[in-house]
Amino acid sequence: MKHLILLNDPPYGTERSFNGLRMAHALAKNDPDAEIIVFLMADAVLCAKAGQKTPDGYNLERMLLRVLSAKGRVLMCGTCMDARGLAEGDMTEGATRSTMDELAQATLAANKVLVF
Repeated sequence: MKHLILLNDPPYGTERSFNGLRMAHALAKNDPDAEIIVFLMADAVLCAKAGQKTPDGYNLERMLLRVLSAKGRVLMCGTCMDARGLAEGDMTEGATRSTMDELAQATLAANKVLVF
């Protein structure tokens, strides 16, 4: 099954992006054949910022790496990155700059779309 998970909230301050990534990991764990795409929009692009240093607790960069290691894809809205002054070199390895057209294609191909 193809799952598209859209994240909109910043990595810290709310738990929506955290919970969306928890769901991505749970889907990958429970269905190893699942195709999972996580699309980061608005402040959620900051979830993929490389080098996050957090106190004990959750770290969304590490959570994204778990999605990538499960053969999932992490796409980042390029316009949202530009608005926040983020370049691809600032981001977690494996996360890919993307477009609304690619999001539209992923939405049309998905069996399930979850929005956090």
